[in-house]
Amino acid sequence: MKHQQSFPVNRAWITVALLFVAAALNYLDRMMIATMRESIVTAIPMTDAQFGLLTSVFLWTYGLLSPFAGFIADRFKKTNVIIGSLFVWSGVTWFTGHAATFEELLVTRALMGISEAFYIPAALALIVDYHRGTTQSLAVGLHLAGTTVGQSLGFLGGWIAEKAAWGRPFIIFGMIGGVYSVFLRFTLKEPEKTHTLIQTDGEENTPKISFKHAIQDIFKRKSFIYLLFFWCLMGIVGWMIMGWLPTYYKDHFQLTQGIAGLYATAYLYPASILGLIIGGFWADRWMKTNPKARILVPIVGLCVAAPCIFIAGYTNLLAMAIILFMVYAFTKMFVDSNLMPVLCMLVDSRYRATGYGILNMLATIVGGAGIYVAGALRDSQVNLGVMYQFAALCIVICVFLLFIIKKNVNQ
Repeated sequence: MKHQQSFPVNRAWITVALLFVAAALNYLDRMMIATMRESIVTAIPMTDAQFGLLTSVFLWTYGLLSPFAGFIADRFKKTNVIIGSLFVWSGVTWFTGHAATFEELLVTRALMGISEAFYIPAALALIVDYHRGTTQSLAVGLHLAGTTVGQSLGFLGGWIAEKAAWGRPFIIFGMIGGVYSVFLRFTLKEPEKTHTLIQTDGEENTPKISFKHAIQDIFKRKSFIYLLFFWCLMGIVGWMIMGWLPTYYKDHFQLTQGIAGLYATAYLYPASILGLIIGGFWADRWMKTNPKARILVPIVGLCVAAPCIFIAGYTNLLAMAIILFMVYAFTKMFVDSNLMPVLCMLVDSRYRATGYGILNMLATIVGGAGIYVAGALRDSQVNLGVMYQFAALCIVICVFLLFIIKKNVNQ
């Protein structure tokens, strides 16, 4: 039997609002290094390979720590994990601004990956603890919109670095994050312990158990395996499309670097934010009449996204390409706003953060590999348009995987 308990509306939505800001800081702190490459390399001479390693080491540590970070959120108070993560990564951000050598910069990026890995699983698990009914997908979508806002504000790093020393942005935002973590200590609350957690069929309240047992329990569920393959493919698609989109615009349409970057970000981020909100709202409304709506909405979104990416890889019309990529960015986000709610349908309620951490780890690792493979193919003179058509095929496969998950949702 399933048990469900509602929470005061104000507290549930206040939690989303508080975490929206934390999510924006999370992505701003990690992304702004990419916008100040010239300033950093001027101050700390390094090769392009070394600069690329700064991002790679972040992704490696972030991905590898994600499952364990998720388990920590399941095992202890999620609010403590969230606040601790924010405080530590803000401190690391502040120290990054004082790095004087490449080695010091590399260490701070590794520490950034470790500290930030603990945030997303805990934050999403806390949100679904509060939003257990027909507001779950919208709440998750609004929170993830904060990550998109943070990405879009990444330009602030480059802008401030041009006006002052390259380390100034890290010092400023590190201090802001530290102050905000103290603010969250007094404002971010756990759901009341008197409320009963949602239980999947056949589950009982049992003592907290080991990381090994959590992994075993998660991987014995067939639907989670399908979801894992699905999210890995989506990781390849997302990193391949977004990571190489500025280059695609520049080469395919003979644009300047600045204009290509503008088209690849300024048009897509607003579409992505809208997609997160609409995808979450639609799924929640549809859930009132169809219990599998949170799987069906991503299916609809990807059925629209696939042909958009395929055609965008062919067209020679810039305006059409911009529109098609915007539609992709909008409908692809139907997946993101519903991933955690779908995961809640598949795994034991005690292991939601652990399950999300596993998904996060493999999608990050596989997605990073996707960027590398795309670069290798470009070195072999393979057109980016062809790679985008391959991405469209991957999306079609993802649709079939979602249909399998829908059929086997209780396995």
